[in-house]
Amino acid sequence: MKLYVIRHGQTNCNKEKKYNCRYDEDINETGIKEAIEASDKVRDLDIDLIICSPLIRTKHTMELVNINNIPVVYDDRLIERDGGKLTLTVIDDFYFKEYYNYYSTEYIEGLETLPELFKRVHSFLDEIKEKYKDKNILLVTHGSVVRAIQFYFQEMPSDGMLLNISGQKNCEIKEYRF
Repeated sequence: MKLYVIRHGQTNCNKEKKYNCRYDEDINETGIKEAIEASDKVRDLDIDLIICSPLIRTKHTMELVNINNIPVVYDDRLIERDGGKLTLTVIDDFYFKEYYNYYSTEYIEGLETLPELFKRVHSFLDEIKEKYKDKNILLVTHGSVVRAIQFYFQEMPSDGMLLNISGQKNCEIKEYRF
């Protein structure tokens, strides 16, 4: 079973270096171009099913890359990390020191911790591994979720700092095997 993972196209929050989190905005013109370019790569992949986050930016990205009309399922477990009070604020030093620190003890009201995010995403991956064991799947999701997916397949660094060793650019596609 192959698992392909694509992050949505660029949004204005991405461009403005703001925490997008669960703010439900669409991709911008650059994001549309990125998704159209990615569709050429997706066209050649052997995909049986697409599972997509239900937020607008992932739905729009999925519509643009799904040129082979693959069946689509939406799943809330692929939704972006809840940023709580950080949502729509400018990314600052906290982002580089704590936001992607798995072991962070900093409390931000409403912020989904990385252990909570990993638990949600890893249980989702356990489920699809069993449910779709003979299928190749494309996941259309978000930046924090792609990090959780990466560390399902790869050992996390002992210091828990994930920002500089992981992640995907907008509309970048990664492949994993169960």
